[in-house]
Amino acid sequence: MTKKHLTNIRFDSFGLLPEILKGVKEAKFEFCTPIQAETLPIALDNQDVAGQAQTGTGKTAAFLLAIFQRLLLQPREDNHKPNQPRALVMAPTRELAVQIHKDAEILGRYTGLKLGLVFGGTGYDQQRRTLEEGVDILIGTPGRLIDYLKQRVYDLNAIQVVVLDEADRMFDLGFIKDIRFMLRRCPPPSKRLGLLFSATLSFRVKELAYEHMNNPESVTIEGDKITADNVKQTCYMTANEEKIPLLIGLLQSMDAYRAIVFVNTKRGADQVWGFLEGNGIKAAVLSGDVPQKKRLALLNSFQQGELPVLVATDVAARGLHIPSVTHVFNFDLPDDPEDYVHRIGRTARAGESGTAISFACETHAFSLPEIEAYIGHKLPMERMTVELLAKIDPNSRVRVSRPRMEDRRGGRVGGGRGRSNGPRKRSRRTSH
Repeated sequence: MTKKHLTNIRFDSFGLLPEILKGVKEAKFEFCTPIQAETLPIALDNQDVAGQAQTGTGKTAAFLLAIFQRLLLQPREDNHKPNQPRALVMAPTRELAVQIHKDAEILGRYTGLKLGLVFGGTGYDQQRRTLEEGVDILIGTPGRLIDYLKQRVYDLNAIQVVVLDEADRMFDLGFIKDIRFMLRRCPPPSKRLGLLFSATLSFRVKELAYEHMNNPESVTIEGDKITADNVKQTCYMTANEEKIPLLIGLLQSMDAYRAIVFVNTKRGADQVWGFLEGNGIKAAVLSGDVPQKKRLALLNSFQQGELPVLVATDVAARGLHIPSVTHVFNFDLPDDPEDYVHRIGRTARAGESGTAISFACETHAFSLPEIEAYIGHKLPMERMTVELLAKIDPNSRVRVSRPRMEDRRGGRVGGGRGRSNGPRKRSRRTSH
């Protein structure tokens, strides 16, 4: 791993409390990334921040450290109730919420602050009990947060810090009404610290910030390019029927890899997984159709290097920290060019290098000009040869076994128990 993505500003230069710095040191954090160096001094001075930076640049640590410092310096009031969290972190997907919670456990292990994690799909009663017993920092997805709030399992009257992570993704997934519902039940912006982070500070994100924050200071970390320099990008022009043989042929030619294969639909993801498994390549599928417990277990196996390939819809394209991903395959080109950037951002994280390989097929090649216009350069084209294509038996595909719909409880992204979470805008580019 290189250190080129870091600044020369050290975490111990901010006046963080010793119990916070101890966790930072054990996490082997010494120098800040640009977004951390820019936003931490503002947040530690109790000023609201609206921060923009590319995915994988350390936004999570920036807001977690600010939360810890604020809560430790401003203890609970005498009339504080056990079921009143003091900090609220909202994330668009359960995977991102889980990752934030893991990072908080590591960085905040010596602070004595209690963490709570709330998300749909599993653990309904356990999560409820945790909230009733009391947490300092509540991390979760909108649907189940609102579910428990409406049941008065907890309230937001004592909130001192509110964090909205991946704000642009909140809009994409149709959560914005839920977000406003939650923010309006917190103390007014002048009485709390507000931190908003997003890969893009679009007009709608800025409107949300200025409506529910206290004159936030805008921080934008622009890379030299929209896509990272240390991602090698290539593209193959393929026929639809060549994609599976090409993918398997390329993987078979590699000595070692940890690869994510992005497919636009869950049906397509199942098909790709089936052919990989049927041809000796261990893989897992990550999509909204996978039950929550199994999804987290598969993601953990991939993160630990036990599975070399993860086949995913765009549910996995944002906000997940998966170390040492060597290759990203765009088996299907995304309809939205922003999703191309988010997908290939799964590799070459934290200063590492990686490779992004895209297939421009008969069905999705129309997306290529928009992607190239968005990233500001042409994708280098690799020559297709017969030697690259693996010989695939059409009958080698393994079929996916799915539980019946009634056996899956709250399986949608950010979902709660027994509620629809309000209207959701379905993305035209992803089925999960």
